[in-house]
Amino acid sequence: MPRYEYRCRTCGDTFERALPMSESGSPAPCPQGHGDTVKLLSTVALAGRAGTGPAAAPPSGGGCCGGACGCR
Repeated sequence: MPRYEYRCRTCGDTFERALPMSESGSPAPCPQGHGDTVKLLSTVALAGRAGTGPAAAPPSGGGCCGGACGCR
């Protein structure tokens, strides 16, 4: 289940809520009980290896789909 980060406009508290994607637009009251909250944009962190080598190389090819459709 995705986690969404919110900030309370009343007290400034930042908190997270795990919600199904179908409820991502639902209001989320802060832990202090205030209802004036805003959902924050968050960055996505991907776990994996960083470095050089074949796994770190950008895809080759060109065009809109990496060359798979021949649109170079």
